[in-house]
Amino acid sequence: MRKLNLFSIVVATIIATSISAQEFTVDPEKSSLEWKGKKVGGEHYGNISLKEGNFVVKDNNIASGKFVIDMTTITNSDLEGEWNEKLVGHLKSDDFFGVEKYPTSELVIKKSSTFSNNEAKVSGDLTIKGKTHPIEFTVKRDGENYSAKITVDRSKYDVRYGSKSFFDNLGDKAIHDDFTMKVKVVVK
Repeated sequence: MRKLNLFSIVVATIIATSISAQEFTVDPEKSSLEWKGKKVGGEHYGNISLKEGNFVVKDNNIASGKFVIDMTTITNSDLEGEWNEKLVGHLKSDDFFGVEKYPTSELVIKKSSTFSNNEAKVSGDLTIKGKTHPIEFTVKRDGENYSAKITVDRSKYDVRYGSKSFFDNLGDKAIHDDFTMKVKVVVK
């Protein structure tokens, strides 16, 4: 009888643990990532596609996750024609994201706070151009959809073009180091 009770406790613990953890796979076709960069006197914005992603929600917090961003898909939405092509080409060049050498960037989720009012503070590592730095941001949950606005300091990732962190006397040619990514993740 005692062995049966111990067995029942072990089985109940395994079931409870598996129920409290859910793994989600991102639907890249339905998810979106919008970027925005500012400069003196203006801004540019566009999109980048998520290549793949997954994350685990356990005990009402994001326990882990990994998202791969396809940097080769970067687009611009505020310019047309030749100026659009020039900007996208420049963003893909070594002056910015060097997509030929670094076709993907990654965000690895390390932990989060417990969701409260469907929001949680998330900590992870962001890798751009082969350089990895810690990052924190807030995630909002709406059913099985998750969104965040992430601010990135590009100077940490050797994205130098037009940065006052690397160059003096840029005047009105300066581009802000921080850019934002508005992320919407839809799970399958």
